[in-house]
Amino acid sequence: MFGLDGRVAIVTGASSGLGTAVAQALASAGARVAVVARRRDRLIEIAERIDGVPIACDLSDLDRVGDIVSEVAETLGPPEIVVNAAGSMFTEERAESEPVDAIRHTMELNLMAPFLLAQNVFPHMRAIGRGSIVNISSISGRVGIPGIPQASYAASKAGLSGLTAELAVQWARHSIRVNTVAPGFFRSEITSPLYESERAAEYLRRNTPLPMQGSADDIVGAVVWLAGDAAAYVTGQTIVVDGGWTAR
Repeated sequence: MFGLDGRVAIVTGASSGLGTAVAQALASAGARVAVVARRRDRLIEIAERIDGVPIACDLSDLDRVGDIVSEVAETLGPPEIVVNAAGSMFTEERAESEPVDAIRHTMELNLMAPFLLAQNVFPHMRAIGRGSIVNISSISGRVGIPGIPQASYAASKAGLSGLTAELAVQWARHSIRVNTVAPGFFRSEITSPLYESERAAEYLRRNTPLPMQGSADDIVGAVVWLAGDAAAYVTGQTIVVDGGWTAR
């Protein structure tokens, strides 16, 4: 039920953190994986490790998104799994001061790029007769996080859940499933400053019911489950993986 033998997958944001972990997990389950990110040197290393295909692309350049799908289809075959793990915050300003350019950049990378990638893989998935799109969101799209200003980021991640539900309903007749995984805090390149600050680390410990520090490996199980047949009757959902943060 969890095997992905021979299925072609695209993983964005694959040069580090959760994206790398997801690419490795999908490959271990048997998928042929195209890894997508800006840092070509890192992608080449990861692709060699998992016998995948590196595609260097800045997803903020929305005109390039369609090229990714074409290249994957030509080199590996039609994609039937997409994991949109690329995302970032472009400002630490409070909501009343967020620059328009930062808001726009956040929305383009975190919301518009996954939407356009879904549009471009749709014809391939429809032709195959199945597909699974997994968007990586955040608990920031569900709850406010005191002390960490991120209005545009939160809006983009909440938007992913709305997009997920709508695409799931529209494309269900083609057996294309669309879901979202919303991680809580876990240690990565981006969040390492939080864990290196004793005050911030204590804040995370105090607000996470499970007595453990999250890692990317704690998130990938949900993604692999949603990608394959074990979740064949699951679509339109946002699965929260946060150590109990939002259950408080």
